[in-house]
Amino acid sequence: MIDNLKKILNEDQDPKAIEKITSKLNNLLMSNEEVGYIAVQKKPAVTILPDSIVVTNKRIILCKPKNLGLSMEFIDYDWDDIAASFVKEGILGADFTFSTKSDLTHTIDYLPKNQARKLYTYAKEQLDILKNGVQAPIVENGEKEETTYEAIPEIEETPTEEVTNFAEIIPVSGYREEKQFPGDKTENTETGLGELSQDQLFEKLQNYKKLLDNGLILQGEYDTLKKEILSYM
Repeated sequence: MIDNLKKILNEDQDPKAIEKITSKLNNLLMSNEEVGYIAVQKKPAVTILPDSIVVTNKRIILCKPKNLGLSMEFIDYDWDDIAASFVKEGILGADFTFSTKSDLTHTIDYLPKNQARKLYTYAKEQLDILKNGVQAPIVENGEKEETTYEAIPEIEETPTEEVTNFAEIIPVSGYREEKQFPGDKTENTETGLGELSQDQLFEKLQNYKKLLDNGLILQGEYDTLKKEILSYM
């Protein structure tokens, strides 16, 4: 398997971490299942037991060390159960998030930005294949033709300020008006969401999650808002 991952190891991956993960994956991969990419968590401080995420041509696998690294927990989701995937870049790394059709959301944070971008690109390819039935071209020797990608330009980083008052995250007026006057919902709200970009929609979803985590909205309210946002992605 290591021979198939040389391209990954040539990037900013830790060979020891990749070897450890792939050794545990040997007995988990199905027939005709190939690893497409592996991203490993890298926190600002020393990361002794990093989480990692593996994408194959069949599924997404979350790898979480347990029992001081003596065991590993694997959680996997087939591509046909994945609804969407997102990448959010910050100063200290990037977050890769994917949501399922059963309204579950998983995030692996503190990923190196280059790894998060590669992960996102591979995930989008698999979702496009599932949606459009597009497969990689086959060359004469029966192998898949390797696709080349243009380098992704570096995103300019700007200092961020920690928000301590979560009421500042989302304009309260629009949300509270909808809560107080549910029968007066106009087309303007839907039109507003429809005009937002994927990044803006993802940011709104993250903000709602922060409100839920801090007890400012109920779980049912969050589920309704999340479902509405996902419908525009």
